[in-house]
Amino acid sequence: MIERLRVEAGACGLAGLGVCTTAVFDEALGEIRSANESGRAAGLTFTFSEPERSTDVRSSFPWAARLVVAAYPYVPEAGDPGPPLAGTGRVARFAESDHYEPLRRGLGRLSALLHEEGNRAEVLVDDNRLVDRAAAVRAGVGWWGKSTMVLVPGAGPWVLLGSVVTDAQLPVSTPMRRSCGTCDACIPACPTGAIVAPGVLDARLCLARWAQAPGWIPRSLRAAMGDRLYGCDDCLEACPPGDRALNRVDRDAGRVDVVDLLDRSDDQVRTLFERFYVPRNDPRFLRRNALVVLGNSAEPAMVAIVARFADHPDPMLRGHAAWALARLGGDDAERVLRSMQDDPDPQVAGEVADALAGTLG
Repeated sequence: MIERLRVEAGACGLAGLGVCTTAVFDEALGEIRSANESGRAAGLTFTFSEPERSTDVRSSFPWAARLVVAAYPYVPEAGDPGPPLAGTGRVARFAESDHYEPLRRGLGRLSALLHEEGNRAEVLVDDNRLVDRAAAVRAGVGWWGKSTMVLVPGAGPWVLLGSVVTDAQLPVSTPMRRSCGTCDACIPACPTGAIVAPGVLDARLCLARWAQAPGWIPRSLRAAMGDRLYGCDDCLEACPPGDRALNRVDRDAGRVDVVDLLDRSDDQVRTLFERFYVPRNDPRFLRRNALVVLGNSAEPAMVAIVARFADHPDPMLRGHAAWALARLGGDDAERVLRSMQDDPDPQVAGEVADALAGTLG
């Protein structure tokens, strides 16, 4: 059976198929608890919300005996966003299109094979009932990188992970005897120092986390966002095991016209970017990100675009617009900021005052 699964996985474009037990992922449970208690989790949800459930697949599937785990390499297919381009924002390669779809399709085929043999099976992809990285390491699909990503031979960190939970008593795989060794290229590559120790991420500093978090982006991180509209690939790009995949990229992709985004209706934004994880599926958070991107663009022509949000009904967007105007600078930006001085929202008023005083941070 395992060979049939391997052949099918390869035919579906999946890599590194492995099998592991469904015993509790004790180490992952301890790390999630530590991150939550220390504040490093920064309010992350998903597998962090209920770690006792996400690290024990049998709490959701009492019949589970094995996890069949595989990876989908999304590079080189995802392309390269290239250097900054005025009026556009960069999207992390995993979100360039719905790269989870071929992973789901491939695992669905594995699930069907298991069903054909009379076994129970259910696909788990991007599912908060399973810490998929821990499963991938236990199943020998890859090894833990110092960036906290799972690294897979031939693809490095450029993979999406998924599993099929089954009651089939399949032979388990041997975990990889590999590590990053002395390489720590990902750690200094992080623009905000969010990798605070090998294998330890402080989400309070992670730009990818803030791009999909609710609320105001801290001022101290906005300049570091650069042209990032969604996600951040810096630690992945620095990872040598991923170079082979990056070197095969042969197309430009992963840039979004943020001026157009700001012109769109809520429904249009939701439709265009339904693959993004946006809090409560609310487009205002993507608009917030777009304003930061424009503020970092150093393009005076963007002042007029940002200025349209000076009297927006949403205080968060007015506040980020004030910051963006100050970053762009110039007489026109200053005039708009002065018109915002009497804003009724204290947080917006603080942004405007600091912008005019030149103390943005």
